[in-house]
Amino acid sequence: MMISNVSLLVSDYDRAIDFYVNKLGFILLCDVPVTAEQRWIRIAPKATVEGAVASGAVASASALVLTKATEQQKMFVGQQAGEGVFLFLQSDDFWQDYQRMKTLGVDFLEEPREEVYATVVIFRDCEGNKWDLLQPKSVA
Repeated sequence: MMISNVSLLVSDYDRAIDFYVNKLGFILLCDVPVTAEQRWIRIAPKATVEGAVASGAVASASALVLTKATEQQKMFVGQQAGEGVFLFLQSDDFWQDYQRMKTLGVDFLEEPREEVYATVVIFRDCEGNKWDLLQPKSVA
């Protein structure tokens, strides 16, 4: 077994797709209408998709499912982890990714810092969720 998808509440599908694809460099895996109000939208970081293609497992690649919030869920948009960091975006080239994202207007909440486990910085997505951009260090 594996975790295949994580649901991410959004208030607007197209705004979320724009942010994740154009600012974070994710790949839009699918965008399928389900009802007049709901769509099945899966996105994933480019490296995740490339790894899945190499292994022949694209359909089972881990992804985010953008889920339009219902009336009852609207209060949780941008707060899926309360005030904490919700998701972690791992980089192979932290400084390049950080500069690219900063140039594209991603909202960073601090300056990058060196921790014992990684180079890391917190940013906020288009809905207000906190993310860590990090590049792990070799820890014995």
